[in-house]
Amino acid sequence: MVSATEPRLFAVPLETTADDQSEGFTAPDGAPAGPWTVETGYRWCERMATNHYENFPVASRFLPAHLRPQVFAIYAFARSADDFADEPRFEGRRNEALSTWEQLLESCYHREVQHPVFIALRDTVRRHNIPIGPLKALLTAFRMDLTKARYGSHAERLHYCSHSANPVGQLVLYVHGHREQQLHRFSDEICAALQIANFLQDLSVDIPRGRFYIPEEDLLHFGVAYEDLVAKRYTPEFRELMAYEVSRTRSMFLRGRPLIRRVSPGLSMELDATWRGGMAILDRIEAADFNTLDFRPTLEKRDMAGIALRSMFSFGRRFLRGEA
Repeated sequence: MVSATEPRLFAVPLETTADDQSEGFTAPDGAPAGPWTVETGYRWCERMATNHYENFPVASRFLPAHLRPQVFAIYAFARSADDFADEPRFEGRRNEALSTWEQLLESCYHREVQHPVFIALRDTVRRHNIPIGPLKALLTAFRMDLTKARYGSHAERLHYCSHSANPVGQLVLYVHGHREQQLHRFSDEICAALQIANFLQDLSVDIPRGRFYIPEEDLLHFGVAYEDLVAKRYTPEFRELMAYEVSRTRSMFLRGRPLIRRVSPGLSMELDATWRGGMAILDRIEAADFNTLDFRPTLEKRDMAGIALRSMFSFGRRFLRGEA
């Protein structure tokens, strides 16, 4: 969240090259003007990653030290764009912010752009030969958030996840040198499951904003009306609906789990912790008897510490068995 003392949004021009000046780029996220170096750009991205609550670790100590900054860069790109589409302070200028962000993305693939996120991101994509497709897919998802508030079917919701969540996993795999299609399919299952778990967790936040991520076909099947959700009616039908949504999401996590054993050791522990974090959110929802209409269940620091320890022990057992 930007405080009143931070730079005014859209008011801070970037330090630009002559080519950039003709495009009139500004910093939609309020990043201070440069000059920025690769090192200071990565530090900016790391601060963003460590200052936001997430259900899963972002570039934890499980990852090799030389790769953590690059994961921070990807996170900072996505986190900023998500804020443009979602945070109240961007109301009335969301499309403008996302369009500028896309211009900066395209420019950083061709030349240096003096913005901390894109200085770091340019270094990341050049090091690992990362295609622009997954990054642009994320921006497509955030634009969808501006115009689409309901989903007719689970397949339609998965289509949204293919832009909003799956590209993140694909990008992390690229950073670690994993380009095999089967691994990307497993990653897509985990990422979509994480996204849907977040939807189920966030009903008390999303519904007042007019966003309904439970598919209409499921509401109809279980006899739950939109009016019930808005009124926060915790009915037996709603409980059955949520139990079904949680069960289906657990199945998605299980389908993606083979990925954890097929990647490099540091990433394996990171993915294991991420996977366990997502499953833990589903456990929290179930422990609340599936009622997330009134509050948002979260994981505390002690929960995250426990998840990290279990991931380390799990990896250690696999290592001793020669499976890691």
